[in-house]
Amino acid sequence: MNGIIIIDKEKGVTSRDVVNIASKKLNTKKIGHTGTLDPIATGVLVLCIGKATKISELITSYDKTYLATIKLGIETNTLDITGETIKEREAPLLTEKKISEVLDSFLGVTEQEVPSYSAVKIKGKKLYEYARNNIEIELPKRKIEVYNIKLIDYKNNLITFQVKVSKGTYIRSLIKDICLKLKTIGTMSDLRRLTQGDFLIEQAIKIEELDDKTKLISINEALKEIQFEEVFGEKEAAIKNGKIMEKDFSGDLIKYLNQSGEVIAIYKTYLKDKTKIKPYKTF
Repeated sequence: MNGIIIIDKEKGVTSRDVVNIASKKLNTKKIGHTGTLDPIATGVLVLCIGKATKISELITSYDKTYLATIKLGIETNTLDITGETIKEREAPLLTEKKISEVLDSFLGVTEQEVPSYSAVKIKGKKLYEYARNNIEIELPKRKIEVYNIKLIDYKNNLITFQVKVSKGTYIRSLIKDICLKLKTIGTMSDLRRLTQGDFLIEQAIKIEELDDKTKLISINEALKEIQFEEVFGEKEAAIKNGKIMEKDFSGDLIKYLNQSGEVIAIYKTYLKDKTKIKPYKTF
C-alpha cells in the first residue's frame, strides 16, 4: 500500500491521533502526516503511506490556504481560544475597509515570531516545554510569505479571513500581528486548512470513512508538478543503482518512471556541479 490520502481532520484530535487511527485501519506502521494541525484546527491533513513517506518533506513544503477566525478583545498564552486568558479589553468598532487594509499590509515577505506554544526546538527543548515551565526565552523569528489574504466576514467581534501562505507560517502569530496593527488584541478562535499545494478540502475524507479499500493518490500523481522521464534498460538500471548522471533538463528536480508508470526515483541537481544530478529519493 503506497500513496497519499487526504483526511479532513476534525476538531479536538491531534494530527498524531489521526495517524494512529489510520495506521490501525490500514494495518501499517509506515504512515505519517505532512504538516501538523493543532487540535483546534480542522481540514486538510495529507497522509503518506508506504513508499510515499519518502516524499513527505516535499509535500510539507507546499503552500497552504486557511480560513481563520479572530475573536477580538481577548488574548491567550497560546494565541488561540484553548489557552489561558492573559488579557481582556473591550473590542473596538472597526470597519471592513480598515480590516481589509490591515490584512493587505501583510502581503509579500514578512518576518514572524514563532509562538511560545509550538514544537520548534531551542537548545534541544521544544518551545512549549519552556512555556509550560514559565521559563522565558527569546522566541526565534522566521521569514514567511503571504501570497493572498482577504476578509470574508466581520460581525460580533469576530473577523474571518482567508489566507494563502508559505511553509512554516503560524496563523496564530499572524493573527497576533494583525491585531497589533488594528490596535487591539485578539486570539484565534477557529482555523480550517483548505488546501496544501494541489490537495484540496473537496478531495478529503473523514477518518471514519477510511478503510483498506480507500483509493490512494499515487506517488506520481501526488508529484505531478515535477517533470518526468520514462526510462528502461540500461538507464533504468543505472537510476536504480543511484548513479550520478549528466543533467539534461531544466529546473532542479526530475522524477523517473518505469514502463509501468511507477516512480522509481527522484533526482536533483548536484550541488558541487550544476551539470550533474544525483538521487534525492529512491523507491
